[in-house]
Amino acid sequence: MNTERVTLIQEWDKAYPREESVDHKKVTFRNHFGITLASDMFIPRESKGKLPAIACCGAFGAVKEQHSGLYAQEMAKRGFLTIAFDPSFTGESGGQPRYMNSPDINVEDFQAAIDYLSNLDEVDAERISIIGICGWGGMALQTACLDTRIKATVAVTMYDMSRVAGNGYFDSADHEEARYQARVSINNQRTEDFKNGSYQLGGGVIDPSIEDAPDFVKQYSQYYKIRSYHPRSLNSNNGWNVTAGTSLMNTRLFTYAHEIRSAVLLVHGENAHSRYMSEDAFKLLRGDNKELYIVPGANHTDLYDGGTNGYIPFDKIESFIRDNI
Repeated sequence: MNTERVTLIQEWDKAYPREESVDHKKVTFRNHFGITLASDMFIPRESKGKLPAIACCGAFGAVKEQHSGLYAQEMAKRGFLTIAFDPSFTGESGGQPRYMNSPDINVEDFQAAIDYLSNLDEVDAERISIIGICGWGGMALQTACLDTRIKATVAVTMYDMSRVAGNGYFDSADHEEARYQARVSINNQRTEDFKNGSYQLGGGVIDPSIEDAPDFVKQYSQYYKIRSYHPRSLNSNNGWNVTAGTSLMNTRLFTYAHEIRSAVLLVHGENAHSRYMSEDAFKLLRGDNKELYIVPGANHTDLYDGGTNGYIPFDKIESFIRDNI
């Protein structure tokens, strides 16, 4: 039997304010790899009967104390029982070595969250949805390809992490030589890590004072380093292991996206550098229960916390989920 234990911080340490109309508690559950996942659960205080439920996660390198928790708390305020969980190897969740990722385990984390919600007395197991943000928007869509228990999937400001790992940003490195050199670099690092007995960290987002960085990189920095810094967030601090993306380089998500029968809403900002990923993913989907919703004026990170203009379309997300559960 797996005896892994995790330590949960009980005081409120979120990068967003507490909503008094919902109850909050920390919970844990295990995935099929035996890894214990830590989660914040939010329950509407005036709830009655079995509730529809939502599992939230994202972004890649964020923690539940940042935007996934914000989404979970807001959706609980609107009548859902919600959880926001830390993925395996990150945040308060278990898994060794730390700061690794795998598309297989990432999808399993979402499925384990659905396992957990499906067995709660307070939850209507026939009305479970998921929300994924940024890189976890891609993983949410990938989970929808597999898990028929999901009634609605919302992917917000989505990244296809396998596309970025294999092709680079904007597909700028989508050729054999670039991929070969990337493989050489990451495999050399594996050799060094084994020799050193530790994993080299790749660094989080850049310092916000760097002037010649692209605008979208500055936006990441503004969010993770200033607006929503958190000491457990990889992006806010020293980042993933350099070798963490090994399996993503050899994987392609969304192979069976055209076979998703459940409802899917892709939400992206009009001015987001990553908009092309949601637009291309949407082209793969079939059925009249699929929708691409573009938020006017919003950039990528505006949909993390609303930016300065409250860009997150919570009314749209709520109505879409309710219409499809």
